[in-house]
Amino acid sequence: MRDPIESPNPHHVETGSMGRVACARIAPNEDLVQSIEAICMSQGFKNAFVRGALGSLVDACLIRHDGTAQHIKGPAIEVVSLAGEVRSHNDGTLKATLTGVVADTEGNVHGGLFVSGFNIVCMTFEVTLEEWLPSGTL
Repeated sequence: MRDPIESPNPHHVETGSMGRVACARIAPNEDLVQSIEAICMSQGFKNAFVRGALGSLVDACLIRHDGTAQHIKGPAIEVVSLAGEVRSHNDGTLKATLTGVVADTEGNVHGGLFVSGFNIVCMTFEVTLEEWLPSGTL
């Protein structure tokens, strides 16, 4: 089984340029991954990178490096770092691949790939996204 974080083609190098920047607030009770996809869709971003993030989740669900899911119980799981990208598919849908580190209520840290539909924003979540405009491959 392929690592979910691993690129499907590790030798693929894409060229392009950066486009617009969107700063947004995700409301309570919204899913982090799905909301980032929705923000990109609403801004007309077909591809984007996460450039900054700050906020907390009710609970967190991450896929570890070994492929197992880890559920971190809250309330108020702090997102320590968030990185990732949003990519468009041929059918027009967008898919966010987000990895990060969270801290639980006891201060323990956990990292991995955020699972869509299982990372609900607690109070608010601020995110900065930068549009990526691919022009080709090397």
